[in-house]
Amino acid sequence: MTLLDDVRPSTTMEAPRAAPGVTVPAAHRTRRMRRTEALRGLVREARLDPAAFVQPLFVVSGRSRREPIAAMPGQARLSADLAVEAARELAGLGVGGLLLFGIPDAKDPAGLAAADPGGPVPETLRRLRDAGLPLALAADVCLCEYTTHGHCGVLDGERILNDPTLGALAAAAVAYAEAGAEIVAPSAMMDGQVAAIRAGLDAAGLTETAILAYAAKHASALYGPFRDAADSTPAFGDRRGYQMDPANGREALREMALDAAEGADILMVKPALTSLDVLARARDRFDLPLAAYQVSGELAMLEAAAERGWLDRRRSVLETLTAIRRAGADLIVTYLSADAARWLAED
Repeated sequence: MTLLDDVRPSTTMEAPRAAPGVTVPAAHRTRRMRRTEALRGLVREARLDPAAFVQPLFVVSGRSRREPIAAMPGQARLSADLAVEAARELAGLGVGGLLLFGIPDAKDPAGLAAADPGGPVPETLRRLRDAGLPLALAADVCLCEYTTHGHCGVLDGERILNDPTLGALAAAAVAYAEAGAEIVAPSAMMDGQVAAIRAGLDAAGLTETAILAYAAKHASALYGPFRDAADSTPAFGDRRGYQMDPANGREALREMALDAAEGADILMVKPALTSLDVLARARDRFDLPLAAYQVSGELAMLEAAAERGWLDRRRSVLETLTAIRRAGADLIVTYLSADAARWLAED
């Protein structure tokens, strides 16, 4: 017999035996409730509900316009008529709401088109309101899609001015609320934007319009596909001077506290997956509803990996959404609302 023969595994398999002296107490057998899908479902802690999903829609002017977004598979820029068709499908699946982003026909340095009552967002909101669908209607409030320079505020040279931007944001919020938005969602990360918008809405008699504050919005590399979709890539510099440093968690909670004090009705963290710690800490601290945005880069990563066969698309999508829910989100903004709602209905 050679040395190799001596270490070769036996072809006769023996039944596994318990480790000597180890007995698992009955109270510690946590696997009991994992044996079947029915048992797992019975004790599931974080449950997904399509009513908590908010689908972003990119809207443009005109009719019958559908412009696929290359960096965001399955997503497209839609004219108002097609946006209403998409909304009908989403409502039929039980999805809870929409978040509208507008891409105007023309831009200017001050982003004046953001407050145009005839712009793509107000036009789509009016059509959606008239359709009477059981969807909460929200509109993003920012200037980046409307400015020639792609930044979220008014400029002085290459410096983004905080306070002069507030009036423009408030004017846009009023235009959206008058057109039918039940929720306006300021995302520009200007100090005082929630207070300015609340004052503008109240002065216009729109006291029932709610504010979903992008309170903890980090300056993330995961926004890249969105900027292609909205044609909002900055012409110079970046947004790190007003969006948050991704390294800062305590500052995120401070931002959320400030927005809550200014009158926000819902607080958002963004991006979702890289902010789960912030979301969990916010859940312990705030009684307001919490939102999390599964952003365009998160979508792109999931879709690219699934296309290559590296991930199971359905399981990966539902797992990431469950993680967001488990961390404390009451509502989830996700481009995958329709697919997730269909899968949940099948389970």
